Amino acid sequence: MYDWAVIEAWLEFAVRWTHVITAIAWIGSSFYFIALDLGLRRDRDMGMADGEEWQVHGGGFYHIQKYLVAPEAMPEHLTWFKWESYSTWLSGAAMLILVYWLGAELYLVDPEKTDMSLWLGVLISAVSLTIGWLVYDYLCKSGLGERPTLLMVLLFGLLVVMGWGYNQIFTGRAMMLHLGAFTATIMTANVFFIIMPNQRIVVADLKAGRKPDPKYGKIAKLRSTHNNYLTLPVIFLMLSNHYPLAFATQWNWIIAALVFLMGVTIRHYFNSLHARKGNPHWTWLVTLLLFIACAWLSTGPQFRWDEDAEEVELKGAALRFAQAEAFEEVHSIVMGRCSMCHAAEPFYEGILWPPKGVELETEAQVARYARMIYLQAGRTHAMPPANVSYMEPEERAKIVEWYEAVTRG
Repeated sequence: MYDWAVIEAWLEFAVRWTHVITAIAWIGSSFYFIALDLGLRRDRDMGMADGEEWQVHGGGFYHIQKYLVAPEAMPEHLTWFKWESYSTWLSGAAMLILVYWLGAELYLVDPEKTDMSLWLGVLISAVSLTIGWLVYDYLCKSGLGERPTLLMVLLFGLLVVMGWGYNQIFTGRAMMLHLGAFTATIMTANVFFIIMPNQRIVVADLKAGRKPDPKYGKIAKLRSTHNNYLTLPVIFLMLSNHYPLAFATQWNWIIAALVFLMGVTIRHYFNSLHARKGNPHWTWLVTLLLFIACAWLSTGPQFRWDEDAEEVELKGAALRFAQAEAFEEVHSIVMGRCSMCHAAEPFYEGILWPPKGVELETEAQVARYARMIYLQAGRTHAMPPANVSYMEPEERAKIVEWYEAVTRG
């Protein structure tokens, strides 16, 4: 009979798998249509059509035409591209709940930065995701929609401020993830509240015999373009939790800001190329310099919010694990088999930073990461990698016994 930790781990895996699959579908279709729209041939009069493109794939030829507003008659079959976006956001929200809300004590609130209660951290997590959309949508409707460059600069400023704000209370991992979720919420809300409703208005006008207003297409295209430039940074932020060099530094929010700029330079190159507006190689130099800046910032020392605090006060589950009968023995096992890598200053050759940003030197740290130790070194042999520190079966069994005694107690 599997315990809840194993079931939860597999549930997280299933949701993460779903999230990756739907994200691939959304990003793939988004990039395809942006490239298609920019690459349309407009060198001859095609009546109501704005342009055309011939493409080949899978042994077949495709002839594609785009209508500036809508065709004269409603097509019998019309494919709507929306569920790729919705499914990505919904599965991402499920991941947020499973990992960061249910695991708030471990992954969300950083006790070295604030003594905030876990429920308040979860509340801030949930509410903050809506703020970005409300502010962004207001800016778009305020008249700045006619000044897209200024609008993008203001959006960039909003993202930088949110990254800094998240970093004041959340762990580095949670800061990066939440900034990605914050941005992805804006992108999906663009689809749900703006792009799809505007397309429905055009379809309704067409069915009723009215001439659709081109403004709806113009508004939808602006939001779609914003989504195009935000996609690559969101992918980086979602992957960042696997790389402590990105999140386990006091400069993580600046790294995130530079990543947003890299998203702009990379997309500018491909958008220009697809639109046949030149080959701006300078964007790759700028991108490389920004990436080097991120790498340089990542080597900065980890910031201790309270330099005088020798230990973080244990609460909740972590306190129960620390008070368990077998804890002293488990702590000794972890110190002997794991802490050579999982330390503020690792001494295992080739390891410069603690993997995943996880330090396992003090009793508080071992108690706090009890579930991770149980899954990685107890129930599975994932850690130590290739068992380089020769953890014995009896030691793994002791970790399992300790964890299960507390959770089932």
